[in-house]
This record gives sequence, C-alpha cells and structure tokens, in this order.
Amino acid sequence: MAHVVTSNQLLSSLGYRAHISPPSSASSSPSSSTSSSASSSRRSSRPAAQSSGKQSTILGVAPVVGNYAAAAAGSASLSLPRGSSSGFVASARSCCPLTDRLHRRRGVSGSWAEHFAAFDGLRRRASSVNEGVGKRNQQLRWQTHGERKWWPFLAATRRSVIRASSFAQNGHGKAAGKTKEMGVEVVDMEDLLKERDACGVGVIANLKNKASHKIVEQALIALGCMEHRGACSADNRSGDGAGVMTRIPWALFNEWAKEKGLDPLDENNTGVGMVFLPRDLEKAAAAQEVVKRVLEAEGIELLGWREVPVTESVCGIFAKATLPTIRQVFVKMAGWDNVGDIERELFIARKKIEKAAKEEEWGSELYFCGLSSQTIVYKGMLMAAALGEFYQDLKNDLYASSFAIYHRRFSTNTNPKWPLAQPMRFLGHNGEINTLQGNLNWMRSRESVMTHPDWKGREDEFRPIGNASNSDSANLDSAAEVLLLSGKTPEETLMILVPEAYQNNPTLRQQYPEVIDFYEYYKGQMEAWDGPALLVFSNGKTVGACLDRNGLRPARFWRTSDDMLYVASEVGVLNIDDSTILSKGRLGPGMMVIANVETGEVLYNSDIKKRVASLAPYGDWLKSSRVHEPAPYPMSSTLDGNGLLTRQNAFGYSSEDVQLVIENMAAQGKEPTFCMGDDIPLAALSQRPHLLFDYFKQRFAQVTNPPIDPLREGLVMSLEMNLGERGNILNLGPENARQVRLPSPILNEQDLMELKADPELKPATLPIFFDISQGLEGALGKALEQLCADAENAVRNGSKLIVLSDQTPQLEASRPAIPVLLAVGAVHHHLIQRGVRLSASIVADTAQCFSTHHFACLIGYGASAICPYLALETCRQWRLSTKIENMMKRGRLTMLTVEQAQINFQKAISAGLLKILSKMGISLLSSYWGAQIFEIYGLGKEVVDTAFRGTVSRIGGLTMDELARETVSFWSKGLSPEGVKKLDNFGFIQFRPGGEHHGNNPEMAKLLHKAIREKNAEAYAYYQEYLANCPVHVLRDMLELKSDREPIPLDMVEPSVSIVERFCTGGMSLGAISRETHEAIAIAMNRIGGKSNSGEGGEDPIRWKHLDDVDKDGKSMTLPHLRGLVNGDTATSAIKQVASGRFGVTPTFLVNADQLEIKIAQGAKPGEGGQLPGTKVSPYIATLRKSKPGVPLISPPPHHDIYSIEDLAQLIYDLHMVNPSAKVSVKLVAEAGIGTVASGVAKANADTIQISGHDGGTGASPISSIKHAGGPWEMGLTETHQTLVANGLRDRVVVRVDGGMKSGRDVIMGAIMGADEYGFGSIAMIATGCIMARICHTNNCPVGVASQREELRARFPGAPGDLVNYFLYVAEEVRHALAQLGYSKMDDIIGKTHLFAPRLVDLEKSNSFDLSFILTEASETESTSSERRRQPVHTNGDVLDDELLADPESGGTGNTNNLNKVEFMGSAGQSFACFLMGGMKVKLIGEGNDYVCKGMAGGEVAVVPPEGVRYKAEEATIVGNTCLYGATGGRLFVRGMAGERFAVRNSLAEAVVEGAGDHCCEYMTGGCVVSLGKVGLNVAAGMTGGLGYFLDEDGTFPDKAEYGPSVGRTRSTNRSSSGDTENTAEASRGEEDEGTGKMSQDSDTDLEGDSDKGEEEWEEEESKEEPETLAQWIKHVHKLKWERHIECEICLAHHKHLRNLKQATAAEEKRQAAILEAQVEEKTGSNKGKEVLAKWSEMLPKFWQLVPPSEEETPEASVKYGDALEIPALVMPVKS
Repeated sequence: MAHVVTSNQLLSSLGYRAHISPPSSASSSPSSSTSSSASSSRRSSRPAAQSSGKQSTILGVAPVVGNYAAAAAGSASLSLPRGSSSGFVASARSCCPLTDRLHRRRGVSGSWAEHFAAFDGLRRRASSVNEGVGKRNQQLRWQTHGERKWWPFLAATRRSVIRASSFAQNGHGKAAGKTKEMGVEVVDMEDLLKERDACGVGVIANLKNKASHKIVEQALIALGCMEHRGACSADNRSGDGAGVMTRIPWALFNEWAKEKGLDPLDENNTGVGMVFLPRDLEKAAAAQEVVKRVLEAEGIELLGWREVPVTESVCGIFAKATLPTIRQVFVKMAGWDNVGDIERELFIARKKIEKAAKEEEWGSELYFCGLSSQTIVYKGMLMAAALGEFYQDLKNDLYASSFAIYHRRFSTNTNPKWPLAQPMRFLGHNGEINTLQGNLNWMRSRESVMTHPDWKGREDEFRPIGNASNSDSANLDSAAEVLLLSGKTPEETLMILVPEAYQNNPTLRQQYPEVIDFYEYYKGQMEAWDGPALLVFSNGKTVGACLDRNGLRPARFWRTSDDMLYVASEVGVLNIDDSTILSKGRLGPGMMVIANVETGEVLYNSDIKKRVASLAPYGDWLKSSRVHEPAPYPMSSTLDGNGLLTRQNAFGYSSEDVQLVIENMAAQGKEPTFCMGDDIPLAALSQRPHLLFDYFKQRFAQVTNPPIDPLREGLVMSLEMNLGERGNILNLGPENARQVRLPSPILNEQDLMELKADPELKPATLPIFFDISQGLEGALGKALEQLCADAENAVRNGSKLIVLSDQTPQLEASRPAIPVLLAVGAVHHHLIQRGVRLSASIVADTAQCFSTHHFACLIGYGASAICPYLALETCRQWRLSTKIENMMKRGRLTMLTVEQAQINFQKAISAGLLKILSKMGISLLSSYWGAQIFEIYGLGKEVVDTAFRGTVSRIGGLTMDELARETVSFWSKGLSPEGVKKLDNFGFIQFRPGGEHHGNNPEMAKLLHKAIREKNAEAYAYYQEYLANCPVHVLRDMLELKSDREPIPLDMVEPSVSIVERFCTGGMSLGAISRETHEAIAIAMNRIGGKSNSGEGGEDPIRWKHLDDVDKDGKSMTLPHLRGLVNGDTATSAIKQVASGRFGVTPTFLVNADQLEIKIAQGAKPGEGGQLPGTKVSPYIATLRKSKPGVPLISPPPHHDIYSIEDLAQLIYDLHMVNPSAKVSVKLVAEAGIGTVASGVAKANADTIQISGHDGGTGASPISSIKHAGGPWEMGLTETHQTLVANGLRDRVVVRVDGGMKSGRDVIMGAIMGADEYGFGSIAMIATGCIMARICHTNNCPVGVASQREELRARFPGAPGDLVNYFLYVAEEVRHALAQLGYSKMDDIIGKTHLFAPRLVDLEKSNSFDLSFILTEASETESTSSERRRQPVHTNGDVLDDELLADPESGGTGNTNNLNKVEFMGSAGQSFACFLMGGMKVKLIGEGNDYVCKGMAGGEVAVVPPEGVRYKAEEATIVGNTCLYGATGGRLFVRGMAGERFAVRNSLAEAVVEGAGDHCCEYMTGGCVVSLGKVGLNVAAGMTGGLGYFLDEDGTFPDKAEYGPSVGRTRSTNRSSSGDTENTAEASRGEEDEGTGKMSQDSDTDLEGDSDKGEEEWEEEESKEEPETLAQWIKHVHKLKWERHIECEICLAHHKHLRNLKQATAAEEKRQAAILEAQVEEKTGSNKGKEVLAKWSEMLPKFWQLVPPSEEETPEASVKYGDALEIPALVMPVKS
C-alpha cells in the first residue's frame, strides 16, 4: 500500500534530539597526528619542477593538433602526439582521512561521533562494495548494442513520447498554440523545439557546365570527410542525415526509360520527383494513387515510377526502422516552355499533393525531396560515407552532373526523420534560425497579400508557407522557394532573407550606397531570418554560398585551373593538386559567392550585391519613407507628487522598482546590478501580486547557436524599427517604402504625439481598461474581445498605427487598466488570425513598462514601439526633487539635467534590449519583434490562447479571472488613501523582514552556521525544520514523496560516504570570490571525495600539492591564509572550468583536473558574459589569468570556438586529447527544449551534462537577467532525463543538477527527477562564512568571502571542516529519506518519478497548476547511476598521435625526443597545434582550418603554402577562424591570411599574419600580433593588453578600428609601494557590461569595483587631463547615439592609443624588424615580409600600433625610454 512521506515525518524520523548528546562547549584543537598509512591520496604528487632544472613533468602534456576525422587521402587531418607516458603521473583520487580528527573535534559524542570517527573506513568499505556494481558498465561505452536489444528500445521510445506529450493535450502545451481562427494557424514553440541542428556543407561546380561523374564522386568524398561535423543516433550507425543535390542525371534515367520501353526523356519538359513514400507497401501504393490523381487534375502526364536502387544493409537500426519506400516519379510537362513556368507548376502540384495527403492516415509519411526539371536530391538518415553505398545510383558512372551540393547533418535530436536530412529543395543550411517562430508567424500574416502575376492567381494553392513541425532549415527553404519562383534570383532571395550587417559597414556606405538602399527597402518588408548560417544553394543554373551577418560558420572556397569552383565548411575535404589552385579565400560575415554554371561567370560579394541592388531604383523609392527624428524630452513634470504615487501604486510599481531600477538607470545610464541569484518564489507561487511580465522568462542560446556579444561586436546589431503598413513583398514599388523608420523603439511623450499626428499613418488610439462595476468575473475577457474588435475595425478603416494606451487624466476605481502585455498580445494575435496584421503597427503608450524585460516582452509579442510615460515622469520627478538637487550641489551625485536623466534611462533600456537580443543570438530588433522568444511559468491555457499563442507554458496556472484579480489588487491599492502616501517594498530584490520570502536569508544562514560550526545535529534539525516551514517558492515544493514500500532500518541504507561523492560545488571563480573561500571549499570537497569547481581563472600550482607541513594549530606555511588544515589536504579543484574567457586555461591547468567543465551558460545570467573589474585583478589574480594587474577582464557571452554543436564536439575532443583521464562535462541552464540540446551534447561525446536552474548563481548580474532568464531546474532536469532516455543516450552520460539546493530533500527530489550528481553553490559559500549581506557586487564583502581587499579577506571566518560537516549532515538527511521510502541506495530512486505525489497546498493565486510534465516517468535505463558515474572516460578513438608515438622512425613508442621539430604536409583539421607546449616546433606546409594554435602555451608553429602555388599567398586564406584563441604563450607565423577573430583572448603569444578577418585581437590581454595585410572590422574590441601592429597600405585601418578598440577610457594609474595596481583601464564597450557580477557561481563577474565615484565623475577627471580627447569622445557618442543605439565606449582618442609609427621608438622599430625577419628568413619565407623589409623606411610609417593603457609605459609604446633601450626580439617586457 502506498504511503506518503510528509516533511514533518521526515524531520521526526531523523531523531537527532533523541540520540545525540549536546555538543560540548569546550573546543579542542584538531589533532595533528595523522596516520600516513590511513591516508589514501586522491592523486599522485605532481612536482612543480624537477630538481635538475628541467621543465616540470606536468608540462609534458598532450598538444592537440588536428581534427578527429581524417580528411581525404593525401590530405590528412592531423594530430600531434599527446606526449609520453612519463609526461605525467595520473592515479585515482581518494579523500584524506578524517579518522580521530573528526572524532575528537569539539567533543561530539554518541552515534554521530561514531559515524564521524568511522568515516574513512565506511568510505573504503562502500567503495569496495560498489566495485562490483558496474561489471557490465565496461560495455556501456560507444559500441553498438545489437539489434536484439534495440528493437524493444524503439517500442519504449514510442511509448515514452506518447506519455510525455500527453500533458499538452490538457491545454498547457501544444494546444495553446494550435487554436485556429479564420484558417490561420499560429506556430507553436513546442513544435520548433523538437528539431535543432548544425552541419557541414559544400559546393562543387564546373564553370564550363561540363557534367561528369567525377563531380558526384568528389561530393561523396568531401561528404565523407565531413563526418565529424555530423552525428549519429544512439545505435551509432543511423546518421542524423547526409545528402547531395545535383543536376538531374538524364543519361542514367534514359537508361531506365529504355529498359521500361519509354521514349527518351525530354530534358526540357520532364520533371523528376524524389519521393519518400510510406514504408508499408499498400500505403505506398495509395500514396502513389494520390500523386497520380493530383497530377492528372493539373494536366501533367505521369510517365512512370522508378524504384530507386538502395542497399538497406548500410542503414543503422533506427534508420532502417523508419526507412521509407523510395521512388522517383517522372512527369511530362507538355505545354510549358519556360523553365520558370515549369518549376512553378511542379511546385503547385507538389503542394496540392501534400495537402491531399494530409487527409490520409499515412499523410505524414509522404515527402517530396524535390519535384523539379532542374535538380534532384538524394538524402537520408545516413552517415556520410554510407550515402553512396545506400543509393546505388550515386556510384553509377552514368550519373553525371555539372555541380553538386552536399550536406552532413548534426541534429541535437535523434528521433528518426528521413525528410529532415539535407540538402533541401533549394538550399543546404549549416546553422540555426533563432527567430523562427516570429518568421513563420509573420510569413503566415503576409501570405494573404503575397501575389505575383507569374502565379496567375494560384497563390492560395501553395499556402501555407512553412510548417512548424519541420526544421528551421526546411522552413527557410520553403520561404526561399516562394521568393525564387516569384521571379527573384537566388542571390536576391538570400539577400532578402539573410541580409548582411550593413548599418555600420564603412565600405558599403562609401562605395556601395545602392546596396544599403536595397537592404533598407526590404527591411520594411521582410524581417531577417536571424541566426548563424552558412547557406549553399542552387536553382540548377546558379550555385553559390552565403554567410550570416556575424560570420558564425566557417566557409572556405577555392578555384582551380580546370574551371572548378569549390566551397566547403573546411579545407582538406578533397585532395586537390595545389599547383592547379588559382585562388583561395573564405566567406566573411554577410558575404556571398555565386557561379553561373551555364555561362561560367563567377561573382564575389561586392559584385553580386551591386548587381542585385541595381535591379530597381530602391534609393528613389526610399524617398517616400520618413525617418522619425527623436523629439526633445519634456523638461518639467506633468503630474504632482500625489498623482505620481497614485499611478505608480495603481500600475504595480514598488519602491524597489523606482529606487533600484528606474532611478538607478536615470542616474547611471545602465541597468542596475544585484547578486546571489533569484531566490524568491516564482511569480505564480508567490503570495504577493506580480506584474504580468514576471510570468515570462527570456529564452537564450545554448550550444546549437551562440549568443552575440552586444558590446564588443555590437556593430552587427540594430534597434531600428519601421512603422506602417507592410505590403506585398512580391510586388516591387515605392508604395512598399511608405513607412516611418524609428531609430529606437523607445518613445517619449513628444515622439508619440508627433506619430499620432501623422496623416499617412492614420493612427487610432484605443484605451485599454476593463469595467468591473458589474463584477470581476469575465470582465477582463470581455474587455479584450472588445479591444480586439475595435483594433480590427480601425485597421480595416485604414489605420496603419494602433496605439494601445492606459493613459487617462483621471483613474477610475471601476475601470482598472488591462495589463499592457496582455492587451498587446491579444490584439497582435487577433489581427494575425484576421489576416490584417501587416496592415498596421502596434505602439504601446503605457505606464506599466519600466525595465528592459518589460520592453522586450512587449516587442516580442508584437509592439513596434513603446512610450513609457510613467517611467519617464518618474525620472523627471527624481531629478527635480529637492533631495537630488541638494545631493548634486554637494557633489554626492553627478550633476545631470532633467533631459540627461531621461536620456540615461533610454540609454540603459537600449543597452538592455541589445543584451536580451544577443543572449538568443539575434542581431536585429526587427527580427525579435513578434518572435515570442519566451517561456511562460504560471499562466493557464485561457490566457495563453488569448494573447500568447504558441508560447511554451507547461505547468498551467492563472485563469483570466485570476489574472484580473491580481491586476485589481494593484489598482485598488493605488486608489486607496494609502496610495498617495508611499510605495510598497515587496522585497522582490533585496531581502527585508516582512517582505517576499528569500530562499537564502540571514536567519537561514545563522541556523546553518550554528549547526556546522558547532557540529550540532540538533541545530541542523532546526535548520531543516526552518526549510520545511518556508512558503512554497519552487516547483518541487508542490510535490511530496510517496512510496509503495515499507520503511527500512537506517543501517540498510548506503553510507553517507558514498552519497557525498555525488556532491559538487558551483563554478565560483577565484577573483570573483576570495582565495580563502575558494581554497577552503576545494579542500573540503577533496576530503569527502566530492568535487569542487575552479570556475574561470586558472589555478595556482601550489594547490596541487598535498600538504605535509600542517602544525598542531591546523596552519600550514604552504597555505598560510587558511586554518583548520590537516596533513594530506589538497586545495586543487577536481573540476576545472573552461569558460569563454579562457583565463588561466593552460595545458598544465587542464592536465591537473579530474573533470573539465565547459561552461556554456550560467544560472544567474544565461546567455551573457562576465566582467572582473580592475579592483579585483590583483597581481596574484593577474598572474593566474595571464593578464595585467588592475585591468578589467571580460568574459564574452559566446565561446568563440563553440558556435555550433559540432564546434562543441570539437572542443570536447580537444579536452579529451589534452587530458585523456579527465571526464568532460558541459554546463547548461534549464529552458524549454533543453532535452534536445542535451541529446546533442551527449552525442558530441560529453561524459557529464549539468543542468542549472534559474535560481542558481552566486555572483552579480543585471537585475533583469537574474529575475527573467532561465527556467526551474525541475523542468530542465526532467526534460533532459526523459529526452536522453527516449533517445537511447541516457546510459552514455552522468546528469548533474544544481541551483538553489540547500538540503537532503533537494537532493532526493533531484534524484527522483533523474540526476546522478548534485551541485551546491550559494549554500556552500554560506557554509564557509557568507552572511548573506548581498553586496558581493561591490567588493566590500564584510567577511571577505567575495572580496579581494586584503583587510576584508583577513576577516574570513570559514574552515574546510565547516563545509565537510554540512555535506555530511545533508548526506545523513538523504539516508533517512531513503529509509523512509524503503530504498537502500540512491541508484534505486533515480528517475523514479512514481515516488512523487502532488502536494495538497492552497496557493494564494491559483490551484490550476499541472505538474504532469514532471510526474511523467521515463523508461528504464540499462545502467544504474553508479555504473554511469564509474564508466571510463569517453575516448576519441584512434588518433594520429598514437601512430606517431608507436612509429620507431618517429622516436619509438612513447618517446617524444625526436618530435620537437615536426613537419606536416596537407590540410590540417581543426585545432591544429591546440594546447602546444614549449620546446615543440611545428611546420605545416599546406593550410589549416579553424582554431589553429588554440590554447597554445609555448613552442613555435609556422603555416606556409606549398612551393610553386599559383595564387598569391598574402591574398589567400590559409588558416581558418578563431586561431590563437586563448593562447598563453608561443609563436605563430602564417604566410597568408587568417579568418575571423584572429588572436581572440590571446594572452602572451606572438604572431605574424598577412591579413585577417573581422574582430582581430578581440579581448587580447597580452602578447603581440603583427598583420602585414588587410584586416576586417572591429579590430581589438575589448583589447586590454598586448600590442598590435597593422600595415595599412590603403588608409582604411582607422575606420576598421573605429568599432572596436577598448584601449581608451583610462583612469589614472596609482601604484602602491608593493606594486599593487588600482583601476587602470576600463575596457571600453566592456565598461557597459551591465556590471555583470563578482561572485558568480559560474564566472568572472563584477561591477566597476568599490569606487564611490560615478561614471560622470571619472569623466570630469579625465576632462581635466584630456579636454580635447573627451570632447571628441562625447561628440562621437552623440553622433552615433541614434545610429547605433548603444553606448559607444570607443577609445577616448585614437590619436593617443592608435599610434601611427611615423615616430616609432627605437625599441618598437627594432622589435618590428626582428619579428619580420623571423617571418621571412626563419619561418615562412614570406614575400610580403620581404617587400616590407626591403622598403623598411617607406613601410614603417604605414603601420598602426594599438596600445592599450596597460601597455603605455612599455618601451615599445612610450617614447620616454628613448633609443638606448635594447629589447630582445620577440620577448615581451614583463611588469613587476
């Protein structure tokens, strides 16, 4: 019989008070006697250096060189050796002994004393008992499990999918998006989340239009070499997809026609369809009948069906189980002579067939890969190498084509779907469309007006365009097809759909203004399909490729003397004779290349764009548009004080909102920052009223697409919006351009008045209030119905601007305002349903909008602009208040005008919007508009269907009436007598007694400190009781435990020592928190066998040592700042983090890890980067991070080597190479769709996946990020576990969860939801001494936990033993819970959600929640949790390293002595020379792909083209993107150009390159880079250290540097006698990093430090020193304010920090010459270098030198050193 275990039962069952003696008040010092025999070292000692003076043995590690898939024969993908077995010693880690020490400390007695005393023995026994648990675990690696086991799995998969989706039928998931009115169906995000992918692609074309089988063969070879860019299902044989598109092979098909007795096929009038029919032959026959019937009705003659010869045996189990019947249909197009007409007719026929099939039960099984007279596609769920084996046609010599497009897919989802393999019908897509839901909804909206004469009135027959159940690639292809068949050229089509970043491109503005006109025209017609993308395409005549506006996918091309053009994701895919290559290059951001195979014409980017832009007079047409010039801000108040308070209360403002958000933004011009995560209840669970916005969480990019850096790479972003009617995009003309262009969506009152007076817009203002005079029930719903009807009538009567306004002269008690988000969403969706949405724009005139999240929500649900009139009035009254006026006069606040306060508010909102867009990888606000990129937590189906259709809402929640009741609670407060007295302080941000409940609060911290410091079990019971009595604030609080088993004795449950091994701490970086805190946590975790996490920032090698010098007082000279130590302790972090900044990520750091964590996102602010201010970058921190003391350090939002899932697979490969004994974990944050992402991560070969919740995070972040991004881990963990099980991937990986965990109950809950391990972040800090002061972001932590100030660090109260005690208490709590449930070990409850029961709790707002998503139980896994945790590290398989080391000619097995000079020939795979160490010299004769010398720590690498090549090396791209990323030493010489982001985050390496793409030297902190050729835009963005030299022969370099260098905005540098450096450089653009936190659980984050000075005060100080420079800077900001809508913190003076070398110092001239001589004479033989040296005096003045402030005093940058100083060549000066 099932019994329910309540919280009170669980507490009483622990029985602490019954059998635990009170702790003695006397405390004794821990014993210093430790038995060495009892100590089991977790790691063999790794000496820091050899006594002989040789390099430390730990440095002899794995240099990773090359990719994990071999390239074509003779073009090897390369790997250098990992190093010898003597390179370092690795052994298993075990904990240090606690025997006697824990027994004697503080006199613990009774059973707890016995437990502590026996800790080590128990742990050893538990380990030995568990050794046999995972016998079969050795077989759980990567091999195929065999068909017999997989067939039952397939059935289980189908069952689990049905169960998992059943909740949606109840109205909280898919049903919310499926409501149909007037025949228009809104896209459901649940459908879109099921398919995400990335891939490798390429094009091969003969420019003489000569068809040959060789081209097909080459495509198959190249495809095979892209295997590593794809992935397989869990059976390891069913590929995610591979395919080719070619011209129709008429010779092959004529052979078939001859066999069938048919006449030869007429190539000009025959169409061929490649068709996937139902697998069942009877259904396939029925499908063929439908095809025949439709074709006959269309007057198309069906010539016959051809059975496509296939070899099924090459399919994997999944692929074979879903293998369709594959046929080709041949049709005769009599009566059509024009190719365009034929293609349109075939397109309509295909669409009609698809519609007819939908009515049949087998309808979803019919799919046309294509139906065309020009091209044909062969594709399937196959591995790359299997495609040619499966389709026998592709090996037939008669199969000839003049071009081929090929594609290998990596799908994060593994549900078998043959149709989603690529290429599609027109294009192949490597990337992800981040705005897909909005794109599809807008496409549905414009379908009714999309007409073109070529369609002859048949447009309805191909509608709808797109399908939400298809992938983003398929939908992009569908949109492109319509444009293409409507008369657009392929290149024009792609320019419309995927426009380049033209707004800030100086080349376009100066040389090609007509191209800008083209983009501006279409910006008002079609929102960009935004996201990373490499697109290859063909209509049968034109082939080509284009890249997204950010350049986030690799694309290389080369042209040969035999009239061939090749484009590919990588070089080395084909063995091409170098002597035949005429040119080679790459596609940069937004670039395109096309070839007409019939004429042989090849066009590159500029020529293509010019030709397309000249097709119509776009510039003339744009003259009919109007640019709205921003109006002046009002300078006086419009309300009195009482009127303001009344409205603030009525519209839901709190004192925190006003003081911490609005006033802060008005004063500082940026979002406010807070810390310690979001630990208040979800809005729906709160007992206090919330604004509707609080029920929405922003979505963000993870793995499959990268976030964008809105500060350093903001040049690709824009906040521009257009107002007015959007006409027929297929009908060109000036009428489509008659719109109003807004430079920003944020309007002031005067702006709105001007727009409302615009006669062409014919604005209609609709009040948004609802009448409750007749009662509350149904009132809000009726008001919305009327509002929608009024909006529709206004549009049909010609209004092109609908203003929804809650502004009224007098508030009425019986007429509260409709929540503006509800009003905007309802009108938006209603107009979509009525087919008139694009006829008008929506503007919100509202009091309810004051934070960046509010603006993002309104725009995301359809508003084109917002006038936040009450927020602006609040800014005005704040500035005009006597208090603020007096503070400014006394100098306590920077003097501001009323206008400046409002401008600051707008500036903060603008920057916040860019941040929100960027975290989803979206560049344009116009693409974010209407895209609904949110999740809902706590709104029911009625509300969602009305206004937010298609948004994920999985747990249900408030009804319309319940929402109305919450709205009225605000309104009534505002109109009460209290409403004019003060604003409520709800305590949503800061903890306050009587305010909102905070999970982390001082009372909780005090209880915990008492328990663990005194080792007092009774006190810990009080701590548990406190947690149990807290109000419901997380989803798991709505569940309770039940069991169908009887309780068991506690001694039958696994011991605590095995449970604590599952515990980890959060990734809190050293620098964000103090050294004392960081090391104490690490020591504690090592003692218990758990894992601490280094966070970002490297690790001091002294921490790898096991202490042997601890005295009787627990002190050690090795770590003198800590107490409570014992011999055998080690302060190393078992998990070492690899974050986006790559600070301290050296090979030695990596090899000293048990686990390597790739931090994709963090709970506190997913999708964002971090910043460590200069005040925290002490000399010690700077040494670890290879940076400069006192200089701020930025962690970018994206990893620059993870722009896709295949990139993540590459980094996992790299880390497995550098440390084969370390598992690799990937940290994700919970959001809808995380299960699909996690599946991709598992397929990418990760060992562990971590799911963090939104309530995690210990450090500082923008308040809006803390509050409004990420989801509960309960949802993310459940989805991850269920999806991994359903896809057969759960046995591959360990799943870890963290976020707000505080107790054993949380651990039990996480286990039942599927987690194997459990992370603790904030609570670990609390246990070590944090008192929850919540001022981490100020560097003023009163107890030194999160400060770098030495006087505060001296107050640190913690000791490792405190955290040990806490985790042992938690483990005991887990044991008691297991005993109550009747289970003996954790393995038995993991994933067993039948142990949950909904908890009967009466919530304040609604009881309409549905937790079925969490309660759905996944199928059984083959392995237990312990087996998964103990399985060996995933390997990379056989690699070239092993072959080289085993080859006696290379030095013999394990001998690297002869490998210090290695030469390679050919095309190197990705990550060539990655993590290279000193002493190695590598030369590559050929070319490299992405990530050459990534993480390089030493040695030398030269990359040169082969001798005798016909192209100019200095004009050829010879290495790929993101080379030298995170390098910490060594030298790189490249004879040729590099791709985008060269030397990103370079710390100490030196490099010479002959040109590079955009973003060169981004974030550089040290080293030296010399470029002898052209570079792209945004040079040196975020650069804070090192030097750059750039040859500028055409005078364009200053324009390219304009958008990047953060080498300005300095503060005066003061040095103390100790050499400590205070605030030097503020990273320009980085200074506006929203102050992203200091004590983050996962990253380096902070504000600007603890300075009392405001930003303006620093400006005043600077103006005293550089008035001219500051004036230039202010003028520049003013000029760009409306053009770019971001704070442009460019260097204060290019004249100061961007120096021309006409007056070069002797030191820099000597250094320059030495570097070039090395490039020319020793390394590469560079012709360009020879030219420069030969004309040295002439060339030297053409160099520009980039000098960050931290380098101003170096001999190379400062003239004060004069000519006498000698600088050794290529050696950077080192500051003390």
